[in-house]
Amino acid sequence: MQASKPRLSFWQIWNMSFGFLGIQFGFALQGGFMSRIFQTLGAENDEIPMLWIAAPLTGLLVQPIIGYLSDNTWHPKFGRRKPYFLLGAILSSLALFIVPNSSALWIAVGLLWVLDASINISMEPFRALVADQLPKEQRSYGFVMQTLIIGIGTWVASNLPWMIDQMGYKDAVVPGIVPMYVKIAFAIGAMVFLLSILYTIFTTKEYPPEDLEEFKKEKKNSSFFKDLFISIKEMPSTMKKLGIIQFFSWFSFFTMWSMATPALTEHVYHAPAPIKKHFNFKIKKEAADYLVKDEKYQSAANEVGSAMGVYGLSSMGFALLLTFYTSRFRINRKLIHLGSLFLGGLGFVLMYFVDPSQLKYCFLLVGISWGSMLSMPYAMLSSSVNPKRMGMMMGLFNMFIVIPQIVAALGGINFLYKLMGDQAIFSMTLAGISLLLAALANLLITEKSAISDLKFDEH
Repeated sequence: MQASKPRLSFWQIWNMSFGFLGIQFGFALQGGFMSRIFQTLGAENDEIPMLWIAAPLTGLLVQPIIGYLSDNTWHPKFGRRKPYFLLGAILSSLALFIVPNSSALWIAVGLLWVLDASINISMEPFRALVADQLPKEQRSYGFVMQTLIIGIGTWVASNLPWMIDQMGYKDAVVPGIVPMYVKIAFAIGAMVFLLSILYTIFTTKEYPPEDLEEFKKEKKNSSFFKDLFISIKEMPSTMKKLGIIQFFSWFSFFTMWSMATPALTEHVYHAPAPIKKHFNFKIKKEAADYLVKDEKYQSAANEVGSAMGVYGLSSMGFALLLTFYTSRFRINRKLIHLGSLFLGGLGFVLMYFVDPSQLKYCFLLVGISWGSMLSMPYAMLSSSVNPKRMGMMMGLFNMFIVIPQIVAALGGINFLYKLMGDQAIFSMTLAGISLLLAALANLLITEKSAISDLKFDEH
C-alpha cells in the first residue's frame, strides 16, 4: 500500500462508501423480515433463533476467506476489493428476489444461507477498503461515513413493506404465503443493492500496491492457512479486547434480529403469529379464525418493521454528527462507544414497558448504539493491525461478530431469556443486558492509538 496517502474529500469518501447503501438494504431486509417469513411459513417462536444459524455460520466461513483473497488480489483495471463487491452484489440481488417467494420453511432457511454468504462477499472488502484508501487521521471519519450511509439504508429498507402497504397495495391473505408487498420490498432491495455497488465501483479508484513486484512475490508465496496462522499469532491486544465488546454487542443485535418481530407483535401489539399446524383448515371456522389472526399479525409486523427502521434513522443522525465532528477534530472512540452501547441497552430494556406509540423511541436509543458499533470498533482496530493483512484481519475480527451469533442461535437466546420468563419479550430484555455488558467492556481498552488518532492535523 502507499506509504503516505493523501487526505480525501467528502465526496471521494462518500463515493467509496456508497455501496454500503445496498449492502445495508440486504441486511435490513434480512434482519427485519426473515423471522416474519419464517413465521408465515409455520415456524414457532422457539424455533426461530436456530433457523437463523445460517447467517453467522456463513460469516464465519466466508469473511476470512474473502478477506484473504482480496488482500492477494490486484488488477490494473478492477483493483483489489472491487471484484468482490461486484460478485457479492450479483449473487445477493438474485437471492433477494427469490427469498420471499419461498414455498416452504426449509427452502427459506436454505436461501438465507445463500443470501447471507452473498452479502458477506460484498461487505468484507468494504471494511478493508476504508483502511486501504484513507490516511490514519481520516479513518474515524471514513467509518462514520459508512455508518451514515448504512443508517439511510436501514431506515428506508425497514420501512419498505410498510410504505408499500400504505400506498394502498393490498392482496388477499393466503395461509403460508408471504404478502406481495413484502416481495415487492425485497425486489426493490435487490435493485438498490446492485446499483449502489456499481456506483462505488465506477467512482472509486483503488491504490495499487506500493511495490508491485514485491506484492506478486508475496502473493506467490502466500497461502490461506499460513496467512491465517500468522494473523492469529500477530493479533494485537486491542483486537482481543475489542472481541469481548463485540461478543456482547452482536449477541444483543442477533437477538433483536431473530426475536424482535415475534416478541413485539406478541407483547406490544397483542397480535402473535398464528401457527399453521395449530389450525384445521378443513373446518371453516378455524380457517377463518386463522385468516383474521394472520391479517392482524401481518399488520403488527409491518408496524414493528417500521419502528425498527427508526434505529437506522437515529444511527444515521448519530453518524451525521460524528461525520462533521471527526472531519475536523479528534474524538475519544472508547468513551463514545461506551456511552452509545449503554443507551442502546437501555432502549432494549424499556421495550417491556412501552405501548405501540412509544416503541419507536426505544429503537431510537438502539440506533445510537448501532451507529457506534458500525464505526468505532473498526476505527480502533484499523490503527492496530498490519496494513498488508488488513482484509484478513478484518475477516478475523468479524469472527468476534459471528461467534456470539452462533452461540445465540444454538440455544443461548432461548436458555437465557427463559430464566426471566416464558414470554418472548424477555428476549429483548436479554438483548439489553448483553449490550450493557458490552458498554462496560470498553473499560478494558487502554491503548492510546485505539482510543484516538495520535496524529491529527486540525485545519
